[in-house]
Amino acid sequence: MSKLLELIDKTRLPQHVAVIMDGNGRWAKKHGKPRVFGHRSGVQSVRDASEIAAEMGIKYLTLYAFSTENWNRPPLEVSALMSLLVETIGSETKTMMKNNIRLQAIGDLSKLPKRSQQKLAEAIEKTSKNSRMTLTLALSYSSRWEITEAIKKISRDVLGNTLMLEEITQELVDSYLETADIPDPELVIRTSGEKRISNYLLWQIAYSEFYFTDKFWPEFNKDEFCKAIIEYQSRERRFGKTSEQLKV
Repeated sequence: MSKLLELIDKTRLPQHVAVIMDGNGRWAKKHGKPRVFGHRSGVQSVRDASEIAAEMGIKYLTLYAFSTENWNRPPLEVSALMSLLVETIGSETKTMMKNNIRLQAIGDLSKLPKRSQQKLAEAIEKTSKNSRMTLTLALSYSSRWEITEAIKKISRDVLGNTLMLEEITQELVDSYLETADIPDPELVIRTSGEKRISNYLLWQIAYSEFYFTDKFWPEFNKDEFCKAIIEYQSRERRFGKTSEQLKV
């Protein structure tokens, strides 16, 4: 890992990296294990990604941990995932404190079991003063749900005469989203070889770079994270301009 870190330009880091953690179940099946074994093994990859991102100097890391669509999975798997969430938050809070990492969560958190909500709230409160990096878990989250909720809030404010139609701008929409206090991600990583967005941060990733890897999430270690950043730094971010304009 040290050699890969040396290849990274610390002055050109993405401020925000978003990750679609995919492939836990397939990795478990490949090893002849139940799907829950894959989810449990993926916890180490969460720890690796968080630690190496903070070490590099990345300020925001957002992990797609559980989508609204995931509620449709077999009840036994959903129950095991919720139990693992409680267990992981409890065990990793100490690590986040040690690494000065602040925890946040986005999504329809009211759908989580009460025990999960409680543990999550406790960890968020305990780490709230940490400032090295913000780790955001997208839980019971989908981008269409988020945008729909934002439209409802904006509509209420317009109907309540606290907001004028003329005041609705892209910046105002940003402020009504779950990610209001987080900059848009410059880089989105997806593991397991799949190449789709899966209803994740659709508004926020308008100008994100994408990095796809065939590695399953439990295989995505610190070296793999470094490779994603190196690949990101090899790209030219033009935002609609030409290469020549960027050189001026």
